[in-house]
Amino acid sequence: MQNSTRRNRPQGPRRKQRNNMLNQAVISHPPEIPDLNVRHSTRLRWVVNAAVASASITFQNLLDTLVVGTSATTVADAFYAVKVRKVELWAEPVIGGAATVSVVFAGTGNGFVGDQRVHTDTSMGVQPAHVTAKPSPKSLASNYQVSSNQQVLSLTAPVGAVIDLELSFIQIFGGGGVAAQNASVATNVGALYQRGIDGLAAAGTKYTPAAPATA
Repeated sequence: MQNSTRRNRPQGPRRKQRNNMLNQAVISHPPEIPDLNVRHSTRLRWVVNAAVASASITFQNLLDTLVVGTSATTVADAFYAVKVRKVELWAEPVIGGAATVSVVFAGTGNGFVGDQRVHTDTSMGVQPAHVTAKPSPKSLASNYQVSSNQQVLSLTAPVGAVIDLELSFIQIFGGGGVAAQNASVATNVGALYQRGIDGLAAAGTKYTPAAPATA
């Protein structure tokens, strides 16, 4: 009778704490890994060295902005897919005139379209032109895309304008090594480089990369 009473007696705080510790120490299996692929989000910057007007930028161009040297004259994309999180542009005011910047997510593709919105601003007085734009959810630019000639956005900016792109990249196992569209000069195998927004080498692009290593 006494043993039965002891078994039914409520547990005290110390016994509860000890049982909780024992339960926490038991792991049925290692925790799951929700995604093995490499994901990287970053903000990249360029300075416009020649005026651009409604310049088309493709997903191939965006993936060619970050490349890895494969030989002295060739490079490959560092990532497999890319999406746009935000675009920001600045243009300094012009004495006696005006400077305009704009960005349009105008691309179209199977199952996705751009939002077609024209984000624009014009400088006045001492105030620079400034645009901050994000693609609409479920639009072409806001979803991961592999290298293709599908247009993701168009840019208008004067000489000296600063363009920042916030991009998210994915690299999948066995999916890298896509050759960049344009050749390079004096690159080192395995080294990381930044190119123009148009995917051209730093020596020939209208968008001068801000990174210390360019190709």
